[in-house]
Amino acid sequence: MPPAFNTNMRLKFSILALFLELVIIVMFGIFVEYGNSDDLATLYPSFQDVHVMIFVGFGFLMTFLKKYGFSSVGINMLIAAFGLQWGTLVQGFWHMQERKIRVDIKSMINADFSTAAALISFGAVLGKTSPVQMLILTILEITLFACNEHIVTDILKATDVGASMTIHTFGAYFGLAVALVLYRPGLKNKHVNEESTYQSDLFAMIGTLFLWLFWPSFNSAIAPEVNTQSKAIVNTYFALAACGVTTFALSSMVDKRGKFSMVLIQNATLAGGVAVGTCADLPISPFAAMCIGTIAGIISVCGFHFLTPLMASKLNIQDTCGVHNLHGLPGILGGIAGITVAALKEEVRGGVPISPGKQAAALGSTLAIALSGGAVTGIILKLPFLGQASDQNCFDDSVYWEVPEEAKLPEIQPDTDQSSRYEATM
Repeated sequence: MPPAFNTNMRLKFSILALFLELVIIVMFGIFVEYGNSDDLATLYPSFQDVHVMIFVGFGFLMTFLKKYGFSSVGINMLIAAFGLQWGTLVQGFWHMQERKIRVDIKSMINADFSTAAALISFGAVLGKTSPVQMLILTILEITLFACNEHIVTDILKATDVGASMTIHTFGAYFGLAVALVLYRPGLKNKHVNEESTYQSDLFAMIGTLFLWLFWPSFNSAIAPEVNTQSKAIVNTYFALAACGVTTFALSSMVDKRGKFSMVLIQNATLAGGVAVGTCADLPISPFAAMCIGTIAGIISVCGFHFLTPLMASKLNIQDTCGVHNLHGLPGILGGIAGITVAALKEEVRGGVPISPGKQAAALGSTLAIALSGGAVTGIILKLPFLGQASDQNCFDDSVYWEVPEEAKLPEIQPDTDQSSRYEATM
């Protein structure tokens, strides 16, 4: 009989979390100092919007599972709170001044951006991992994210102001690689808890609305000039609007009864903001932005309706939140849009001409590092002592949370049965 997996987090999680926090505090004491505050008035409003997106938008978007709301919002907060500290350090190491990391509002925005990649990956494995596994994933992914970001922005000098490639594509394919390695044959047939209720879908829609409303700030927050920031806001605004209408139309079209699907409305309506990100600050015109948003909506809806079931049944990739359709495919579309714009228009950023070759190399680098890094991370997360639950206890808050009595269903099963995760990896 396979060994039982201990899901008790009292020691393994607490010791790891406190140790990591202590290490980070010490590193902050050694390396981190205050930076320039001249941009406080202009950047702080954008920082607030991005911060709300990270903690509220992403968190509530993942509350659609009927018995996993605590974990969706709570572990989202854990990843974001830990990740922004680690992101500040690993991003700062690439831009040290006199052996010190200078923190300011822009670095705080970039730290939030680094956590977004980890949160996207979290969506791919939602309900199937432990808090310990997610801490480890956050450390490894944000480290690789910072390396890829350095390659894309500092070495290749590619433009990606809204991070279609560096955040969305990276986070999605990193998470999908992890999901592939952590594949659970016992979940091939849909788990009883892997579905939503009226209330859980309504909570998830709150996350969608926060993300949809603040996405122009996300895509424009680090634009270098007021003029380019204005273009990023306008282009994202209209890309999201066109994508939203397209998603509603296609949601009704792909349903045999002509009804709207809340899954599609929660997710695919956001794909326009993802796809327009790379070229958001370029003079592409609102017309082109709306075209990108429309195509993103079509790709995202078709991905959810046709591709997700195929990936689960044929490729053994169990993508809980459908991050491939919201972030992966639209992110690649954004990368392709950036290549196209660079080929058609002569633009300069930071004194360096934007070239299609560099944009293509940036997309290639992102995919390569995300897939390889995600695969290695998945192998590490398969270690049997990291507190993961067995198949029948997935998607259930009561494994790791104290759940109010009125919300409790029958007691969770011991992790010793024949459908355990150990057997799934054999």
